[in-house]
Amino acid sequence: MTEPKPLPLPILTERLVLRRFEAGDLDAYHAYHSLPETARFLPGEAKSYTKSMESVGKYANFVFEKEGDWICLAIEAAESPGLLGEVVLKWLPGCGQAEIGWSLAPEARGKGIATEAAEALLQLGFEELHFHRIDAKLDALNTASAALCERLGMRLESTQVDKWHYKGQWATEVVYAILEHEWKSRHPA
Repeated sequence: MTEPKPLPLPILTERLVLRRFEAGDLDAYHAYHSLPETARFLPGEAKSYTKSMESVGKYANFVFEKEGDWICLAIEAAESPGLLGEVVLKWLPGCGQAEIGWSLAPEARGKGIATEAAEALLQLGFEELHFHRIDAKLDALNTASAALCERLGMRLESTQVDKWHYKGQWATEVVYAILEHEWKSRHPA
């Protein structure tokens, strides 16, 4: 990991713009984060409007300088502005470690949007920020995110049975990961 530098934002992909959150994203963010189906695989319950305001404010003003900091980028279609979801990268303790995650509005699911956004964030993590390893920690029942990890070239590293107790039940955690050299072998310069 090298010394932090300003992030090259927004990030443009073939179909998407990944950018900082803005105040105008609040209603769209709340619309999908208030749904039980969105909250199902996220920590905590479906968000209240106040909690959504707090999240959007935090995401709009994130700082990425040290372990524990998060990048959280709004995802929107390049041809049609409007919030479709978010993709996050958390700087974990340890040399060159990070965790990736994503959440999408229902209308954006199943269209390759999360894959495209996560791939762009992996590129940022490995090629700009020089992380050594990036993982994703999922509820084993979240088969859509597991399939996304596999499309990204991440390998299943572990299955930890009944690791979390949340939302009134035990959950099995699966961990997918990819190393910098694995990423670069799949994406030659």
